[in-house]
Amino acid sequence: MSFFDNQQAPSKEQVESAKVQVARMLQELDRYNPDNLPFLENYVDLQCRANFYDLEANLAVLKLYQFNPPAVKLQIVAQILLKALTNLPHSDFVLCKCLIDISHHTDRTIDTIMKLHSDLETCELQRVWFSLSSDLREAAAVVGFEDAIRNYIGIVVNMTYQRIDKRMLCEFLNVKDKDLKTWMDRFGWKAQGVNDIFIQNHEESIKTKSILEHITFETVEDIMINCR
Repeated sequence: MSFFDNQQAPSKEQVESAKVQVARMLQELDRYNPDNLPFLENYVDLQCRANFYDLEANLAVLKLYQFNPPAVKLQIVAQILLKALTNLPHSDFVLCKCLIDISHHTDRTIDTIMKLHSDLETCELQRVWFSLSSDLREAAAVVGFEDAIRNYIGIVVNMTYQRIDKRMLCEFLNVKDKDLKTWMDRFGWKAQGVNDIFIQNHEESIKTKSILEHITFETVEDIMINCR
């Protein structure tokens, strides 16, 4: 079953209708009925084309693949992993990876996506963009994918830097100088001089925390007795 003509962008009404149908399906006792699989696979494709995300539905697809190994479609698995990457720094990718049979890890696309996840987790940011441009063309079919990755990188930059060279930041985000302002506005970064970007003063964001514990005589009575 397909939700829409593959030659046309899905409408808002089609997306909302699909969400309602899938939510109802996942609440039923037979959520792992293999007859649901074609519907859910189309729903994964819909997420990629309409730029929304449903982790619970995607985990249900991977679970159905576990129960029915001959039904596995690696293209759908790849789409699920790519969508999970768009929700970094949350642990969705790890949850999905744990449901994928290890025999599929050697598939070229699956292996490339897993390496991409590793590069993102270890902040090999320039290698991320090289992989996307040369080894992982499938990501281009996921609407909003690159901007979701840029958003994650922005979070990493926020936690790591106080100031950063503008050219380096452009390389991290894989954007041209003229497009950088959009991301600066989103994260509240400020230009300092010609070449520097002020991220944030981490010392000012550190908050002291006072812990007040109420200790009664009864609390320490046994200790005092044992110390006699």
